[in-house]
Amino acid sequence: MTTTHSRARRAGFAAFVGTTIEWYDFYVYATAAALVFGPLFFPSDDPLAETAAAFATFAIAFLVRPFGGILFGHIGDKLGRRVSLVITLLLMGAATVLVGCLPTYETIGVMAPILLILLRALQGLAVGGEWGGAVLMSVEHAPEKSKTFYGGFTQLGNPAGALLASGVFAIMTRFGDDFIINGGWRIPFLLSIVLIGVGLWVRYRVEESPVFEQKIEGRKQSMPLAFALRNNWKPILLGIGLLPISTGGYYLATTFATAYATGEPISINAQVILDAMTIASFIEFVVTLPVAWLGDKWGRKNIMYLGLATSVLTFAPFMLILPGRVEPLIFLFASLVRIAMSATYAPIAAILAQMFRPQARYTSIALSYGVGAAIWAGFSPWFATQLIAWTGDIWSVIAMFTGMAVLAAICTRLAPQHSDEAPATASFTARTDTTGIRQP
Repeated sequence: MTTTHSRARRAGFAAFVGTTIEWYDFYVYATAAALVFGPLFFPSDDPLAETAAAFATFAIAFLVRPFGGILFGHIGDKLGRRVSLVITLLLMGAATVLVGCLPTYETIGVMAPILLILLRALQGLAVGGEWGGAVLMSVEHAPEKSKTFYGGFTQLGNPAGALLASGVFAIMTRFGDDFIINGGWRIPFLLSIVLIGVGLWVRYRVEESPVFEQKIEGRKQSMPLAFALRNNWKPILLGIGLLPISTGGYYLATTFATAYATGEPISINAQVILDAMTIASFIEFVVTLPVAWLGDKWGRKNIMYLGLATSVLTFAPFMLILPGRVEPLIFLFASLVRIAMSATYAPIAAILAQMFRPQARYTSIALSYGVGAAIWAGFSPWFATQLIAWTGDIWSVIAMFTGMAVLAAICTRLAPQHSDEAPATASFTARTDTTGIRQP
């Protein structure tokens, strides 16, 4: 199987554009959940209860992500990665625009949160199939020695989407809280319709994955889900264990930190924390590809270990300085923790993709990432909020974060890696990668 850098660049760019749009849609909801969805859709006399309820709807998307992985993984393993990615982009865009059109609790009562939950579930279904397919399009197009770098293009979409989402809301806050509450919050959701058109145009211009074309397409296959559960259950479990910081830790440092900083008793101005998150997203965007490039030079697992350690060392002081309301320190540590986390996120695309053999790879990676995200990202902000309520101490959240990092390090060490350039057997099983010394 041959791959070229020019084909890999086209696939990487398409993965970047598509995932940017998908994550923009996802983070727009996350930011709105932290700032306005509580009082608008879950009004209560207790602000903490409003925030917890909003974060519970945030978690709904993660609960349905595994089902999105199964559905779109099946399509991607049977019909091709590109077909699946076009459908996920359309589904995500439609759900996001409809959230922007929803009437609030004040207008239609209990139907408002019910409809919000249903649309959030559709977002989760779409992103459950999106990430795995985008990863495979970028990694499977890449030469063997550059897979971490080109996989980084998919990961680049995350900070880019977060940058767009927090940036739009940061602009909104300049018009005042009344503007946001009274309808300004809808604007970021409605903007998605423009982004979807751009994403579809870019994705239609990219060739199908060479791994699918040369090792899967036209051959007799078992059901992808059955094959994945029968043959890939061990790496699927390890993949779930790889993700606590790359997914859950990320939301602790962004969504939870935003709610913690702007809520009682800290009460930092929302504009300050949103500006800090916007700058941090931009810095993460800048460093993601260089970090992915280092993954091919130093070993993608080594970069992961480095990121896990530095994430703990930056997250703890970030949480501890927030009550002091010293704005320069808030901006500094918001950025430092995102730089550290980029080293846990940039290499994860290549690590997860190469944990599985070609057959049922889309289903396997989508299941692993979807279940992992449901567990770690879906509940981390909510559970952290409950820990604060139970203990009254931010150290309980820091301890949880540290335990998540330790688990991720252990699973990274145990994760297998396969080579796409090794010949496939009759069952499409690639030989285990022999570059384990270079990329331990």
